[in-house]
Amino acid sequence: MPVVNDPKAFLTSLFDAAVSAANPARTLAGFLPEAPKGKTVIVGAGKGSAQMAQAFERLWDGPLTGYVVTRYGFAVPCERIEIAEAAHPVPDQAGFEAAQRILSEVQGLNEDDLLVALISGGGSALLPCPPDGLTLEDEIAVNSALLACGAPISAMNTVRKHVSGIKGGRLAAAAYPAKVVSLLVSDIPGDHPQFIASGPTVPDAATREDALRIIRQYRIDLPKSVMAHISSSAADAPHPDDPAFANVEHHIVASAAKSLESAAEMARQSGVEPVILSDAIEGESREAARTQGAMAREILHKNRPFPKPVVMLSGGETTVTIKGKGKGGPNTEFLLSLAMEVSSESGIHALSADTDGIDGSEDNAGGFINGETIARMHEAGLDPATVLANNDAWTAFNQIGELFVPGPTGTNVNDFRAVLIL
Repeated sequence: MPVVNDPKAFLTSLFDAAVSAANPARTLAGFLPEAPKGKTVIVGAGKGSAQMAQAFERLWDGPLTGYVVTRYGFAVPCERIEIAEAAHPVPDQAGFEAAQRILSEVQGLNEDDLLVALISGGGSALLPCPPDGLTLEDEIAVNSALLACGAPISAMNTVRKHVSGIKGGRLAAAAYPAKVVSLLVSDIPGDHPQFIASGPTVPDAATREDALRIIRQYRIDLPKSVMAHISSSAADAPHPDDPAFANVEHHIVASAAKSLESAAEMARQSGVEPVILSDAIEGESREAARTQGAMAREILHKNRPFPKPVVMLSGGETTVTIKGKGKGGPNTEFLLSLAMEVSSESGIHALSADTDGIDGSEDNAGGFINGETIARMHEAGLDPATVLANNDAWTAFNQIGELFVPGPTGTNVNDFRAVLIL
């Protein structure tokens, strides 16, 4: 029977394999468009957009110009594409200025020109572009309320694109009649392109009535000015059958599914059988953890539904309905809840981390747990149930030294979870 001598090192190797599979330097080459008769313009937004820009200009055999915005601390050097940085997950003035600059970059293009949009997760916050009658403060309020409401990312982005002058296909429409090719790194469960960064170049059939339904369902408290806008025809996004999208195409160049398959192959090479549960898990982080914890205990004690040793892999994007005032993100909250489920169980180890390198707003991607994690928290003077109720998982993992801090990875295919049962 194979033995994993160092569970942390094993789990980290799976994360590294998942991230490597989504590296733009590896994935973009197969999706380069044909060179146009006219000029080539590159724009982009997202936590992986700078690395995408760097890879694209190295691969592109011809002239180009461009402008891309990424999260603070995520920039990489480029020669021909200008890289800007802005705030994430809550927008700021730098993001507003970047969105205006990107819109200006696509003005005046003609049918002989090519616009390439390099889009990855995080682009929604990095492209604040309030429509007429609203302000940056209004869009910041929308983003903050959405982050706290617990809605899935697709629902949040349906609301966002109805409070924007650039999302919901509006950027592609502004580039008409140029050819528009979007290269997308998907952080969306199901890889629906219209939801990645709220779809600046991909139109969506969702209506403002859909946005209003989501606001009611999740009891999202928005400014009166925003509600008045969403309730008016001014919020309507261009429809997918609009002629402006006749020369628009998109390609998913990296996704959670591909990354999980790469991690699974790494596990096999290490002598541990992998099981991919899903690449599209959503819902409350703590609830997803309880389900996976129950499965891990079943495997540990009864060798079913999968024989051990086994590693359960999953992706997607779980969410946190914020009720406390602590620090953390969906991955550390998942781990804290999982640790409570498997407390005192020898033989269960787990890593949960965001593939962009940042879980929430701190500097960690996630963390590690095993059957001793809860006991260590008690020894450190922490009450895990209280910590969880206060959404303060980061503080607990930081105190016991179990945060996972790989730094910015240059890509973003959302959550990566690996639960190892030996």
